[in-house]
Amino acid sequence: MTRNLQKNQREKTIIRASIIGIAANVFLAVFKAIIGFLSNSIAITLDAVNNISDAASSLITIVGAKLAAKRPDREHPFGYGRIEYMSAIIISVLVFYAGVTSLIESGKQILQPETPEYNTISLAILAVAVVVKIALGRYTKMVGERVNSDALINSGEDAKLDSVISASTLAAAGIFLTCQISLEAWLGAIISLVIIKAGLDMLKETISKILGERNDPELAKAIKHTVNGFPGVRGAYDLVLNNYGPNAWQGSIHIEVPDTYDANRLDRMLREIMVKVMEQHNVMLTAIGVYSYNTQDEEIIQTEKKVREIIFSHRYVRQIHGFYLTKESKNLRFDLVVSFDAPDRQAVFQEVVAHVQQQFPDYTLDVIMDTDFSGG
Repeated sequence: MTRNLQKNQREKTIIRASIIGIAANVFLAVFKAIIGFLSNSIAITLDAVNNISDAASSLITIVGAKLAAKRPDREHPFGYGRIEYMSAIIISVLVFYAGVTSLIESGKQILQPETPEYNTISLAILAVAVVVKIALGRYTKMVGERVNSDALINSGEDAKLDSVISASTLAAAGIFLTCQISLEAWLGAIISLVIIKAGLDMLKETISKILGERNDPELAKAIKHTVNGFPGVRGAYDLVLNNYGPNAWQGSIHIEVPDTYDANRLDRMLREIMVKVMEQHNVMLTAIGVYSYNTQDEEIIQTEKKVREIIFSHRYVRQIHGFYLTKESKNLRFDLVVSFDAPDRQAVFQEVVAHVQQQFPDYTLDVIMDTDFSGG
């Protein structure tokens, strides 16, 4: 399946799930609004309003999916995939707003309570609403996880909260009918706080993705495994992945190859790596840097082993790569990765370099403190 075909199929799946959500929420909102009006129940009325906001969320998801599917152009050469994150933010804000509004209305009811009036039909409809919302939430979240859509996942989580709200309202009605104790307003306040927290959590998660999170460890590990599988590649390092929307990844990586490889052989290998990573992981490697390693001088090979022993005798050193020694100019170069767990990464780096320099005083060291973006 081609990349464009996958994107089209994903868009259709998101739109289909969103349309189902809109239909279900509008249906529930109408019935709950009628019940809330007839029974004089603030909790049921707010539940109906919440269903309308859910329908709006699904509509926003559809618009976001359609805009995100636009082809790259001169103004946005990396595409429009990140629009889906914006739609997820809007949904989060709607959820938060619904929670705040519900809290205000519940507060009014606490100060000026009204006696609700329930009947068998209204309670039966509420029970059906609970079942529908549970099923809708599971379905929407499942589809969202399958197509990697934050907007759908957020909608699914919201639907799960709505099922809890409807179930709580049903429980409050049962308590009132059996004990003549009205807990609706207080229940509404508690539910409102839960909704507000859910909205803030959704917002925090989506903003974190827009800001740029650490590479997915499993994806990074899989890509490195693929690259390391090519004959002649001794190691894959410095993997950086940039996210331009769900399932839209671009990245760069460095590889170590023997110093005997000519330009033609390297060019052929790099092209093969790009194609295979794209096919297996749906990640476009826009750049592959090359480190060469010594293969023709046994003395240099033994020197590298000694340098590695010195380096890894220091705590917080995660990795060394790009090692190359030139006898003629007495130059020794490599990249050093120091863990983020170190109290002072720069101090560890300088300590390690000083130790190597002490053991090889006649050599000029070219050392770079690198960061393993995929490993922490």
